[in-house]
Amino acid sequence: MVERRPAVVRRPPGRRARILAVAAARFHRDGYHRVSMAEIAAEVGITAPALYRHFRSKPELLLRAVESGLHAVCAATASGGAAELAEVALERREFGTLWQRDARLLPPGQRAVLRRQLRAAVRQSAGGQGESARWAVLSAYGSLSHHGVVLPRRRYLELLGGMRERLLAVREFDEPTAPVRPVPEGPVPTGAVPTGAGRRDALIAAATRLFHRRGFDNVSMEQLGAAVGIAGPSVYKHFGTKSALLAAVLDRGRERLRHEVLPALAAGPAPVAAFAEFAWRERDYLGVMLSETERLAPGGRRAAVDFRREFLRAWCAHASTPGEPSAETRVRVHAMVAVAIDTARSGARGPSAVAAYAAAALGGGG
Repeated sequence: MVERRPAVVRRPPGRRARILAVAAARFHRDGYHRVSMAEIAAEVGITAPALYRHFRSKPELLLRAVESGLHAVCAATASGGAAELAEVALERREFGTLWQRDARLLPPGQRAVLRRQLRAAVRQSAGGQGESARWAVLSAYGSLSHHGVVLPRRRYLELLGGMRERLLAVREFDEPTAPVRPVPEGPVPTGAVPTGAGRRDALIAAATRLFHRRGFDNVSMEQLGAAVGIAGPSVYKHFGTKSALLAAVLDRGRERLRHEVLPALAAGPAPVAAFAEFAWRERDYLGVMLSETERLAPGGRRAAVDFRREFLRAWCAHASTPGEPSAETRVRVHAMVAVAIDTARSGARGPSAVAAYAAAALGGGG
């Protein structure tokens, strides 16, 4: 009698890659916190239990999705070729958002490993020369994650190649920079504790620094209170929730951006320099804007998106050149904004360098 063996159930080839691609796209579009494993499984065409056979948890899926994109970016960066990184930027448009926003949710040890991998790739591509321009190229290419502009592939590669050439041509800056001050861990010294409206302002300022440098999820109300010399429960006298404090941070930064930078577009001779100065001074706010806007309530998110569109429209009107398709202007403007913010947030160079790299990304005489 022939013994019957149970049939071997084989998973379709490429399913793991398909899961990673779907997860990356959904995290990019909706934000990690608003995507469930069941939704990812349904889009892949499998059950949730089947998904868990590939990835034990949602945090593991996030890590692997970030790793997948990072490995492609690192390989293209380390190669030093002009076309390879541009191709990856087009193929992995979601990676910029995953890296700037969702990767912040990973444990510190995992984030440190990923950052070391990217730094090593940048050092290899620089070949002992200045690395700042290489980081600016990554920022410019990563800006594709922040818009859905569609262009013929060949034209996209030409635009990205032109940005790369201009950015690599920027000389290395040796200007003094203001060191990033660590956020105090202990109580505020006696006599320095603000009161009344000053306390509310101090909470907004402290939250801006803490949310940027540690991430919204990694900051407690107790830490926010300690940063201004009050107990954690006292924070609730000024803000009903941590989300309300985040909304106040973004509202205040948005109004400063509206009143300090938009007028320079209409009347000033050097709007890129004005934005660079703002980005350098308000880099904590801009970091929170990039990474934490998705945590706002729906009304707050709409206000943030509406202002972002207003801001970008104003820049596109300023930067457009005769005969240039509006889609290409948008690509340049998004790259300029990304390069300015990322260069400022790094703290490695001062406002003059921020302006130089931003202007190179924008090109077009803007």
